[in-house]
Amino acid sequence: MTIEIPSREEIGKILKNAKRIAVVGLSADPDRTSYMVSKAMQDAGYEIIPVNPNVDEVLGMKAVASLKDVEGHVDIVDIFRRSEYLPELAKEFDQIDADVFWAQLGVANEEAYDFLKEKGYTVIMDRCIKVEHAMTK
Repeated sequence: MTIEIPSREEIGKILKNAKRIAVVGLSADPDRTSYMVSKAMQDAGYEIIPVNPNVDEVLGMKAVASLKDVEGHVDIVDIFRRSEYLPELAKEFDQIDADVFWAQLGVANEEAYDFLKEKGYTVIMDRCIKVEHAMTK
């Protein structure tokens, strides 16, 4: 299957309705892209849940080791990991209560995309959530 991204209008609706974003690979280093993007989204009013086994806290929020450790519903899982990790993360995503699988700019994987689409999930790949948020305001 070819990776198809929802329209900008659909992405705008997703972002408008979302409240909680679990960020896989969120770094505690303020110079890293994952930190800067997550900080911007937090400043825009989203609850950020850091998912990184190597940190205790990021952006004032307690980090969890994996998606399976996130409590409650997640609107968007935003991924800052290399493309080869997406199939494993897609399987973990399928085991939690989450709506949208979002892989950041430069990150895409057809195997993960096909797996998630066959299960009916919304999948966004190779897009920056911060840029999309800014463009859909």
